[in-house]
Amino acid sequence: MKTLILAAIAAVALPCAAFAAPISSEVEISGGLAPLKGTLLKPEGARRGTPVVVILAGSGPTDRDGNNPLGVKGATYRLLAEGLAAEGIASIRVDKRGMFASGPAAADPNQVFVDQLAADALAWAAKARAETGASCAWLAGHSEGALVALIAGQSGDGVCGLILISGGGRPLGVVLREQLQANPANAPLLPQALSAIDALEAGKTVDTVGMHPALMPLFNPAVQPFLISLFAKDPAKLAAAYRGPMLIVQGSTDIQVPVEDANRLKAAQPKARLVVLEGVNHLLKVAPADRAGNLATYGDPDLPLAPGVAPAIAGFIKAQPGTN
Repeated sequence: MKTLILAAIAAVALPCAAFAAPISSEVEISGGLAPLKGTLLKPEGARRGTPVVVILAGSGPTDRDGNNPLGVKGATYRLLAEGLAAEGIASIRVDKRGMFASGPAAADPNQVFVDQLAADALAWAAKARAETGASCAWLAGHSEGALVALIAGQSGDGVCGLILISGGGRPLGVVLREQLQANPANAPLLPQALSAIDALEAGKTVDTVGMHPALMPLFNPAVQPFLISLFAKDPAKLAAAYRGPMLIVQGSTDIQVPVEDANRLKAAQPKARLVVLEGVNHLLKVAPADRAGNLATYGDPDLPLAPGVAPAIAGFIKAQPGTN
């Protein structure tokens, strides 16, 4: 399928009168130690069988709305859910196991690895089907959530297809090496950093005694098991193995995940559809390419979602055979 390049500022989402006021409700599923929590958003008047999307959050302490205590206040996932509802599509957005309202479900969130998150995604897909009467649910993963969606999708159980939003196309170890080597100021740190990455890729933890303090946040012993689980995954190989419908959504001014990663996913799975949104950043907001201006959007809770995002996802879903 061909790549579509959309001008986000020119793309206009046309509201659907039949779905003017979405209905929000709290939902939960079993999480073992405690329930996992999420928000179901249904278009008003939605009939049984309405298409439904499970929105999977990116890395770190990111909540169901797309915010985190590290300064991200863009509410990307809430805005995406609202945009999809305006297009007649329901959604469930969730707090990850061990975090926020789902915090009690894990004794240590650092011990919740991507395979567990993928299993949770499939459980949420089952809940989405039960709540809407849809025969299957879509998994829409943002950033690290795209990797979670790719892992979950391999089972194919109750999943309509995958929406990969701002997702990496290379193993994390490759990305970290490039990022560290791209900054000349990191030269004194590179021997320790590259050695640590090699060890984690081999499935071994790293002794941080004597490690430069600047590297400790990255290689903190508490997060090393989680990093090992990430380093073992290659998103492109997972994309190549997936047989269902797949949409890849990428912003052209994303300073965290470049368009090259989306192209790598597309090359791995030629049947996927790739949509590149011009002038859209990692948070799916209209943003300039310069770093300072781009990052300024991360802390702006009043900035709307780029207008082309929800229509691109909704259009892809509605175009699939058998979509209600």
